[in-house]
Amino acid sequence: MRDYDSAGIRNIAVVGHGSSGKTSLVDALCFAAGSSKRHGNIKDGTALTDHLPEEIDRGYSISLGCAYAEWQDSKINFIDTPGSLDFQGDAVAGLAAADGALCVIGAASGVEVGTERMFRAAMAKQDPVLFAVSMMDKEHADFDRIYRQIKERLTSKVIPVEIPCGEGASFRGVINLFTQRAYMYTTGTKGEFVEADIPAECQGQFEIYRQELIEAISATNDTLLERYLNGQEISRDDAIHGMKDAMARLDLFPLFCVSSENMIGVRALLTELVQLMPNAWEMEEIHALTGAEGHNPVQLHAKDDGPFAALVFKTLAEPHVGDVTYFRVLSGKVTTGQDVFNASRDGAEKLGHLSVPLGKERVEIATLHAGDIGCVAKLRNTHTNDTLSTREHPIRLPAISYPEPVVHFAVRATIRGEEDKLQQGLHRLHDEDPTFGVHYNPETHETIVGGMGERHLDVAMAVLKRKFGVSADLAKPRIAYRETITAKAEGQGRHKKQSGGRGQFGDCWIRLAPMPRGEGYLFDDKIVGGVIPSKYIPAVDRGVQEAAARGVLAGFPLVDFRAEVYDGSTHSVDSNEMSFKMAGILAFRNVASKCRPVILEPLDLLEITVPDRYLGDVLGDLSGRRGSILGTDSNGKEAIVRAVVPQSELHLYATQLFSLTHGFGMLSRRFNGYDQVPHDAALKVIAEHAREMEDADV
Repeated sequence: MRDYDSAGIRNIAVVGHGSSGKTSLVDALCFAAGSSKRHGNIKDGTALTDHLPEEIDRGYSISLGCAYAEWQDSKINFIDTPGSLDFQGDAVAGLAAADGALCVIGAASGVEVGTERMFRAAMAKQDPVLFAVSMMDKEHADFDRIYRQIKERLTSKVIPVEIPCGEGASFRGVINLFTQRAYMYTTGTKGEFVEADIPAECQGQFEIYRQELIEAISATNDTLLERYLNGQEISRDDAIHGMKDAMARLDLFPLFCVSSENMIGVRALLTELVQLMPNAWEMEEIHALTGAEGHNPVQLHAKDDGPFAALVFKTLAEPHVGDVTYFRVLSGKVTTGQDVFNASRDGAEKLGHLSVPLGKERVEIATLHAGDIGCVAKLRNTHTNDTLSTREHPIRLPAISYPEPVVHFAVRATIRGEEDKLQQGLHRLHDEDPTFGVHYNPETHETIVGGMGERHLDVAMAVLKRKFGVSADLAKPRIAYRETITAKAEGQGRHKKQSGGRGQFGDCWIRLAPMPRGEGYLFDDKIVGGVIPSKYIPAVDRGVQEAAARGVLAGFPLVDFRAEVYDGSTHSVDSNEMSFKMAGILAFRNVASKCRPVILEPLDLLEITVPDRYLGDVLGDLSGRRGSILGTDSNGKEAIVRAVVPQSELHLYATQLFSLTHGFGMLSRRFNGYDQVPHDAALKVIAEHAREMEDADV
């Protein structure tokens, strides 16, 4: 492979809904360009960028894959992203590493929720987007319908550049509206075609779309508009130049059509990607970044003579190889074997065997230039979102913002004794995929894993077993309930034990009273006259706290109360700290049950964004979960619902929300405090605790 500088490099994220044909299209594009020697497919498990065993077994992408195509003196880096919303984190990472997006839409399935989300994500990043209608050879393919859907649901600025000759089984070629020629393809080849006149049956459709294209391009450029209004012909080169400028301003979004399986329109799409998509140099102005030295602003440019800076956008653990680090060079160039500096972790790394990714293969190269994408194995301490730079010019690039996990499970090793191995594997999975969360809950004594959906966690457990050799089981997480008191009471705790020789004696009287929610615990010493020596008072305090940690009703910690010791007695020989600690425990047990104890449950604040048409279903479901609706806002198309809901009602809520809204609902949640459990629900919690205690005794 020849060297390419930033002007010859295009970085394109291939995005869209699941099963829209993204992976097949990337495979076909690389096969047509010659970088891949085999035309693979999903069904046989031979697709270029779907090479993980979990992807082959399931038949869909779970991780981003990188490949490249050399075409017309340019190198196109394709970042094939997962379409499933469960693996949206890798799609976000793919967009972060790219300068533009190729949004793929199935010709039969049309615009779906994943299409909308990824198009919005590209717009938020201000990236130009090129649409491709894939699988035009399949039954029920309808190019005109897809075009209307894009205009209605995504952007009114979409405009076809190529239209199909035939649809479904009769799809045999494409008509380019720039060249005004038809390209008829021969199946079973690398996508070779014969240029021909536009077929008579396509002439009417061509004239309509050609007029739309010229009008759309002219409307974005004053010079072209003047020529158009004066009836002058706009040349192909001028039209392409005008469209590229309009795409960079997000004023136009070209639309193409292909069949990856039969290689129809693939070579033409490669040409248009080179002509219309920005190269790495042209996108330099968006990289206004932050340096590590004093956090001063740094302006980086995609040029070889600038300071080296690269963003790690993906880490993948490979058995027998170790971690493979994928990175995008934003500035400067790097050579194989070069020492670099990880400014994010303040450590040195050596880039041995520098490579460019081509599916599961890695093609070793001597130099990686500004704007390019590369990978390297066996870095010591570099992870996703880290910045590689130089010690002379340490730079930290803005981190990729990943979505937060919305589904949580408790996890434990299937085989006892593998707990340490499990923890290591879980944290390695998080390094690979930042949307896979891991934390330990000290209140429930469980390790909790979080992900974007049930399928996400199911795949994560399969990867855990294959890569790290440990099996794990998932279960519904326990709820970290708490207890508190709602009334005042007082009483005695007396500990006396005599078993020959020196005995034990401790005697104290305490008062318990509730405190406002969230105030915690307060202990007051109200002893007068030294009836309990001051050296034993802390022991009473410890006893009360130890007993409170075990609860009164269901074994949950009792919080938000004040305890005061106000009387007691002592023995000159038998009293000691342990005796008064036991007295404090007994006093708490005697008094707390008189203080009308109640159970508190943790609440989460939800913010749900949902199309207006699903608002009623979502509100009804929240009410059924004992949710308190704080308010709703609407912009005419979407509603934002804010609600406080008990955590006990939220297990797999994200799955239910997906079902209620057909995937369009988006959820964020955060802890919002504790509140009293209603009586009926509290009885269930107490009964469940009693059953657990019985099972433990068996």
